[in-house]
Amino acid sequence: MSMYENNFETRRSYTWLICLLVAVFAFVLGWQATIWGVLGDGRVVEEDKTLPFSTNDIDPLDMNLFWTVWSKVESKYVDVEDIKEDNVIYGAISGMVRGLGDPYTVFMTPDEAIEFTETLEGKLEGIGAELTIKDGYLIIVSPLRASPAERAGLLPKDIVYKIDGKLTSEMTLLQAVMAIRGEKGTTVTLTIIREGVDTPFDVSIVRDSIDIESVSVEYLDGDIVYLGVNQFNDKTNEEFGNAISDLVLDEPKGVIVDLRFNGGGYLDIAVDLLSYLLPTGEEAVTIRERSKPDSVIKTNGKPKLLNVPLVVLVNESSASASEIVAGGIQDHKRGILMGTQTFGKGSVQEVEMFADGSSLRMTIARWFTPDGRNIDEVGIMPDIIVELTDEDIEAEHDAQKEAAVEYLLNL
Repeated sequence: MSMYENNFETRRSYTWLICLLVAVFAFVLGWQATIWGVLGDGRVVEEDKTLPFSTNDIDPLDMNLFWTVWSKVESKYVDVEDIKEDNVIYGAISGMVRGLGDPYTVFMTPDEAIEFTETLEGKLEGIGAELTIKDGYLIIVSPLRASPAERAGLLPKDIVYKIDGKLTSEMTLLQAVMAIRGEKGTTVTLTIIREGVDTPFDVSIVRDSIDIESVSVEYLDGDIVYLGVNQFNDKTNEEFGNAISDLVLDEPKGVIVDLRFNGGGYLDIAVDLLSYLLPTGEEAVTIRERSKPDSVIKTNGKPKLLNVPLVVLVNESSASASEIVAGGIQDHKRGILMGTQTFGKGSVQEVEMFADGSSLRMTIARWFTPDGRNIDEVGIMPDIIVELTDEDIEAEHDAQKEAAVEYLLNL
């Protein structure tokens, strides 16, 4: 994460500098607005003589409209006590970033930035579900294992239509996340649209503390070891490495790495994981940024499971860093991918932290598998497709895990 720091002499200069920053970005991005779009009735407003510059010298794509609206709000808005400069500025920046139409590029206020950091650290209170926005809909990517969301029966690809009666179509992704999260013991009601179900239905979920176990280990019959990787956070590399070190001594006949319901996390942790499973110096992922040469990231020298037969389980909730691992295993033919097609998130985000505690999470690159595949919006197709039926889910019967064990035992 890169840090950006600056000091502002006065609150007014802070406001103007931020607005100027908005203006520059708006010009570069071609953000256009009209008087009609703001006023909503087609009226033309006379040039405001109190503006800090003459509009005659300003390109029509510049921020004249912003300053006009700002001036009107300051001088005429009825509830003057509700005019809080921080909120107005944060709102303006959020709107600009939201105009990109990328659900993964988000401006976060200081409070939202804290929530985001706690998620990556595996600490939060809520229902335990990965969310995204796709085609304008709030979608459940995955309910976390053993979470209130999973216990309530939420499924990948469920559309969250309303949160406590409020339409999610009117929320940003962060607003939706903040509305769903809440104090342990409180209840949130989600209105769900599900494929194959004729009408929306409500699901009431009691929030709980979500302690995300990064890696879980299970020893199965036939000397098969199961490693469930739930998230790619700060704990994952150490926990996965410890698990690998322990099981190498037992000389297992096969290993299952389960990336199902794993919505991703840090890219470098995904490379660390591949480094346990592939030879040193193998291409793990290629990063393509704007106006820069491609960056090829290679495995970094900690291989411990090079010869043990391997199955990697994936499904439609395996996203981002999970797909980096799955793509590397498949392209290098190190093991078999089994399950269903993955989510398809082939972009890289960087978080810029600002002096006031706010931050910008921004898509800065696309990533490609070792064979040059761009999986964004496409996902990765497993080598062996194994579906989970509704009957399996109801009976808590993991047919995909069983198929992985059977495959390894039959080698």
